[in-house]
Amino acid sequence: MIELGAQPQAPAAGDLVKDVTEQTFMADVIDASMDVPVIVDFWATWCGPCKTLGPMLETAVAKAKGAVRMAKIDVDQNQRLAQALAQQGLPLQSIPTVVAFVKGRPVDMFQGAVPASEIDAFIKRAVEAGGGDASGGLDDAVLAAEEMLEQGEVQDAADTFAAILQEDPLHAKAYAGLVRCYLALDRIDEAEATLNGAPAEISKTPELEACHAQIALARQAAEAGPVAELQAKVDADPDDLQARFDLAKAMHAHRDVEGAVTQLLDLFRRDREWNEGAAKAQLLTIFEALDPKDPVALAGRRKLSSMIFA
Repeated sequence: MIELGAQPQAPAAGDLVKDVTEQTFMADVIDASMDVPVIVDFWATWCGPCKTLGPMLETAVAKAKGAVRMAKIDVDQNQRLAQALAQQGLPLQSIPTVVAFVKGRPVDMFQGAVPASEIDAFIKRAVEAGGGDASGGLDDAVLAAEEMLEQGEVQDAADTFAAILQEDPLHAKAYAGLVRCYLALDRIDEAEATLNGAPAEISKTPELEACHAQIALARQAAEAGPVAELQAKVDADPDDLQARFDLAKAMHAHRDVEGAVTQLLDLFRRDREWNEGAAKAQLLTIFEALDPKDPVALAGRRKLSSMIFA
């Protein structure tokens, strides 16, 4: 089993979050951001939202395991610094204001208290702007789990995806991977229950949207007829569109995705309105279930578009 999130020794908590003054700003923000992005929290003791946001920021920074650092600047205690930064274009009239510095320059910011998901997204952008890995190594773990799944090591892949989600419950690729593990084990109901339980923050991501299509196709596969018999019916009567549609579903169930797409495109060419546009709907479901860069999906979409707009 791979060691999730394996990274160099993370800095101690005291090194990740610092109270910064006018005297230390250059060293702790500008100079430090040359090596790692620095998230600067401009706050004040009288600011109610600051008291909520500050701990949330510190938690998110700690979760990044050294990929970012945080500087806290009390604007009342550092008025000259705040004024100088405002003159350089930072809008510090309203607090809390949070600014990400990368390579000595501000690259992103937000104002006011925001949800934890937005803070995580903000930090991810800062890390990526600095050329780092915002996942804390979890993306590498996902790739390893995907390889396990491709090689048929389904249970190991499922265990790895589940472990990743323990560290980052909003990791959409890991969530989708776990759903696909259930599908590989023919546990369709569990796959659907897992997908329906996905956090709202990631429920509309492309990875999880694809899972809906994959589950629909898996349910069809359970009812698919024998490929040889359906192929014989189509060969005997090429205009038997129901047989061609059933053949496409059977081909897909037997992992002949390209063959299924070919049959559906032929059906669409013969009668695009058949069964209320069932061929087009089935094609779109197959395309949604595939990786957007999959050559079968790319070629199929092009052919379908050329037919629609011919």
